[in-house]
Amino acid sequence: MRPAGVCLVVLLLAGLSACQRSPDQVLSYAAPTAAKMAREAAPEADTDGDGDAMLAYEHSAGIRLPAAEIAPRQRAVQDACIARKFGECVVLNMHQQGGDYPSASITVRIVPDGVEPMIALAGEGAELGERSTRAEDLAVVVRDNALTRERLRRELERLQEFQQRRDLAVADMIALSERMAAAQAQLEAAERDGAQHRRRIDTQLLTLDFRPPDGQAGRSEIGQAVRDFGATLSMGTAWTIRALAFLIPLAALLAVMVLVIRRLRRRAARRRDAP
Repeated sequence: MRPAGVCLVVLLLAGLSACQRSPDQVLSYAAPTAAKMAREAAPEADTDGDGDAMLAYEHSAGIRLPAAEIAPRQRAVQDACIARKFGECVVLNMHQQGGDYPSASITVRIVPDGVEPMIALAGEGAELGERSTRAEDLAVVVRDNALTRERLRRELERLQEFQQRRDLAVADMIALSERMAAAQAQLEAAERDGAQHRRRIDTQLLTLDFRPPDGQAGRSEIGQAVRDFGATLSMGTAWTIRALAFLIPLAALLAVMVLVIRRLRRRAARRRDAP
C-alpha cells in the first residue's frame, strides 16, 4: 500500500473513532437538529405546550350489548375504519367467537380526533363497560433515533468526500465501499424506526371488546347447563360405576381382615380362660 493511502486510511479511522468516542461532541452539534426532527416527528403529540411531549397512546373499551348485535356492531366499526369515517384509520386485528359465549373484538390505529367518535359508534345504544388509557413516553427514543440518523448522515458525507480522492489504493476503495454500505444500511434501519415512532405518536391504538351483558351471559350459562344435563348425568353415572368397581375388592379385603382379627381375638380369649 502506498504511503498516501496508508495515511488516508489512518486519518479516516481516527476520524470515525473520534466520532464514536466523543458522544458529548456529537450531542453538541446534533442536539438542535435532533430536537427539530423530534418536533417534526410528532407535531400533534404536544399535550402540555412545551413542544417536548412524545406520547404514544393506547385505549381499550368494553361494550356490552345483546349477543345478536355483537357481530353487526363489529362490522360497523370495521367499515367505518376502512372508509376513514373519522380520519386516517387501519384495522390491525379482529376476533370473533360464537356459540353460547359470544364475543368479538377489534383493534384499530386511528388519528387522535377519531378515538372518541369511534367509541361512540361502537357503544351506540349499548352499555359502556370498563375503559382504560395508557401512554408511553417516546421522547428519549425519538431523540436517540434523531441523533443516530444525524450521525450516520454526517459519516456518509465524510466517507463520500474521501471516496472522491483519486490517490486511493484499491484496498482503500474496497474498505470505503464496505463502510459506506454498512452506514447506509444502518441509516435506512434508523429511518424505518423513526417512521414507526412517528406513526405511534401521530395515531393512537384503540381496542374495542364486545360482550353480552352480565345477565344475558348468566342466562346463557344456565341454558348451557340445562342442555348439558343428560351428558353430565351419564358422566356422573359412569364415574359412580367405576368407583364401585374400584371399592368392591377393597371392601372384600377389609371384610376378610376383620374376620381374621376376630378369630385371633377369640383364640386369645379362650387361652386366657383355660385352667
